[in-house]
Amino acid sequence: MDYKDYIESNADIMLGKPVIKGTRITVALILRKLSEGASSEDIILAYPNLTHNSIWAVLAYASDVVSNESLIAAA
Repeated sequence: MDYKDYIESNADIMLGKPVIKGTRITVALILRKLSEGASSEDIILAYPNLTHNSIWAVLAYASDVVSNESLIAAA
């Protein structure tokens, strides 16, 4: 799966934050819900425009972003 099929960033939508295509649902919102213990099913019930694939795309996107970050060593 290519997360670019599900996620877009457009300056005119949510100030350019990454969102699920065709929605105003941000990647950050989905990640927050997952970190709070929500299941994919819980999120889809709350946001019916989402699919399991769009949630998996969020995880793939987050993984890609994190893997390209530079970590700062603790002092």
